[in-house]
Amino acid sequence: MIAVANPKPFRLTIVHPCVGRFVGMKRYIRTWRMEPIPAAIIAALTPADVEKRFYDDRLEAIPYDEPTDLVAISVETYTAKRAYQIATEYRRRGVPVVMGGFHATLCPQEVSQYCESIVLGEAETLFPLVIDDYRHGRPQQTYRSTERPALTVSPDRSIFQGKKYLPIHLVEFARGCRFKCDFCAIQSFFDATHNHRRVDDVVREIQRVRRRGRLFFFIDDNFTSSIEDAKEFMRALIPLKIRWVSQSAINVAYDEEALDLMKRSGCQGMLVGFESLEATNLKQMNKGFNLMRGGPTEAIANFRRHGIRIYGTFIFGYDNDTPQTFQTTVEFAKEQKLAIAAFNHITPFPGTPLYERMKAEGRLLYDAWWLDERYRYNMIPFQPKNMSPEDLAARCVEARRSFYSWPSILYRAWQGVNLRSPWMMFNFLVINAMHQRDIEGRNGLPLGDENWHGDLLKAERSLAAAVPAILEPA
Repeated sequence: MIAVANPKPFRLTIVHPCVGRFVGMKRYIRTWRMEPIPAAIIAALTPADVEKRFYDDRLEAIPYDEPTDLVAISVETYTAKRAYQIATEYRRRGVPVVMGGFHATLCPQEVSQYCESIVLGEAETLFPLVIDDYRHGRPQQTYRSTERPALTVSPDRSIFQGKKYLPIHLVEFARGCRFKCDFCAIQSFFDATHNHRRVDDVVREIQRVRRRGRLFFFIDDNFTSSIEDAKEFMRALIPLKIRWVSQSAINVAYDEEALDLMKRSGCQGMLVGFESLEATNLKQMNKGFNLMRGGPTEAIANFRRHGIRIYGTFIFGYDNDTPQTFQTTVEFAKEQKLAIAAFNHITPFPGTPLYERMKAEGRLLYDAWWLDERYRYNMIPFQPKNMSPEDLAARCVEARRSFYSWPSILYRAWQGVNLRSPWMMFNFLVINAMHQRDIEGRNGLPLGDENWHGDLLKAERSLAAAVPAILEPA
C-alpha cells in the first residue's frame, strides 16, 4: 500500500464584522470595542488539528487573499449588511462561508442567500460537524440545533492576542432569559429558556484570565434569570475577590439574599432594563413586572443599600410615549444619580413580537431596515404613534446629550455609591466621558462599510461541486 503524504491542514478563518463604517473613518467606536466572545467560542469548538485565524473587522483590515478553506461569521441584525459584504469578498475568491448567530436563526431565508451553509441555534453541537463535513467535501446547507446544548466549552481567548480591546474581561455564565419581553430578540432565539455553565468551569476560566485591577463583565442575557443558579455562582465568586458587573431584570432588587451575595462577591454595578416609567408602555412590552413593589425608585434604593451602582436603560417609541416622556425620563435618571444610562428608541428586530405587530399594523418604514441603503444607525425604522420618526430620533439623541453633559456627570458623581472608592470614581468618570464622546460617533453610522462597493453575491446552491474534499492523513 502506498502511503499518502500528509496534506496541508484544514484552514479556518473566523471573522467578526463591524456594524458599519463611514468613508475615511480612522478609529472605531470606543465603547463597542469589546472582546467578541462568540468568535472565541467558535475557535474553542474547532478541532485542534485545524489551522485557525481570527480577524476583527472593527480593529483591522481583513486579508481576503490569504489562503483559507472556510470562513465562519456570526451575524447579528446590525452587522448583517457588513457580514454579507465580507462574505461576498471571500466567495468571489472561491472560499465557502458558513454563517450563524442570532440573525441567522431569526432570518434564515435571508442569511442563507449569502453563504454556503447556515447554522441555526447554538453552535456547541453543530460546529465540529460543520468542520468535519467541509474537510471531507460533504457540506450541508443547513445545520440545525434541536435542543439546548450543555455549555461545557470555555472560549479560546488566544485569538484575541495583539488586539486592542477595552481592558475588561468578558465571561459568560448563562444564556437566555425566561421573560418574554415584546421587543427582545433573545427570548425569540432561546424560546424564553435559560441555560448555564458549570460553576466550577466558570471559576477556572476567571482564575486563568484575571489581571490585577481588571473588571469582569458577566455577559449573561439576564444574570438572575435563574435566581438560585445565580446565587450558587455568586457564592463561588466570594473567595476570588474580583470586581464584576452584569445585567439583570429588576426583580432581583427585592431578593435580600441575592443582593447580599452580589455585594460580598464583588459586584460593582448592574445593568437594569427599566425601559419606561409609563405603566401602559410596560404592559404593552410585556414588562409590567417592572412596577412591582414600588418600581424603579424602590429598586434603585435597594441596590444602593448594598453598594451596587446602576446602569439604567430606557427605550422610547411605544404607543403612549409623548415629547414630555423624554424630559420626565432624563430628569428621573439624573435625580436618581444613575451611574450610566441608555436612552434608545425601540428597534423592531426580526423574529420578535414587536416586529410582527408593527408589520401587521403597516408601520414598518422599510422592508428590511438592516439592509436598506437609506437606513443609518439611530434612525427610526417604524412610524411612532405620537411623533414623527425624525422627532423620535432627535429626542433620543438629545436625551443622551443631556444625561452625559458635564454638569450632569459631575452632579451624579457625588452620589454615595458612585463616590465610594477612588477606583470606581475613576471608572465612573472615564466611562461617562466615553459615552459622551460616542453620542456623535454612533449617530448616523451606516450599516455596512461605505468604503465597500459592488453587489452582494448571492449563493448558488451546489455545495458538493464547489467544495473539494480535503484528505485526512493516512
